[in-house]
Amino acid sequence: MDTKLVTPEKEQLLEQRLSLLKDIERLRETLRGEVDIDVEEGDPDVVEREKSVALLATIEARLASVDDALKSIERGTYGICDRCGNDIPAERLEVKPDATLCVSCQAEVERLRKRGIASPRTRWNPADFG
Repeated sequence: MDTKLVTPEKEQLLEQRLSLLKDIERLRETLRGEVDIDVEEGDPDVVEREKSVALLATIEARLASVDDALKSIERGTYGICDRCGNDIPAERLEVKPDATLCVSCQAEVERLRKRGIASPRTRWNPADFG
């Protein structure tokens, strides 16, 4: 992929990474402060804690995705679909700079996940999908 195209995406990824790290620290601090929870059924504090834990997991997964994209930039493989090996269109990377799959592979993987065939992962082996 052309270095001129990678630079804006790298900057965007670095900004996202910093923002995600701040969000993770803020959520972890909130969770540390919630040590005295009553586990009664319907306790709103338990519900809020569960929401915070779920949000933390989502943000950590997003951070892993951003880190993977930054590593692929360093390796020189940024913008190449992990599943089929074709180029990921620059337009997709502008919108989702941490994309590791082209649009058609992403759609196929989502269909497979809905059917319970594919599990979430960041690296794909084309042989897994015949």
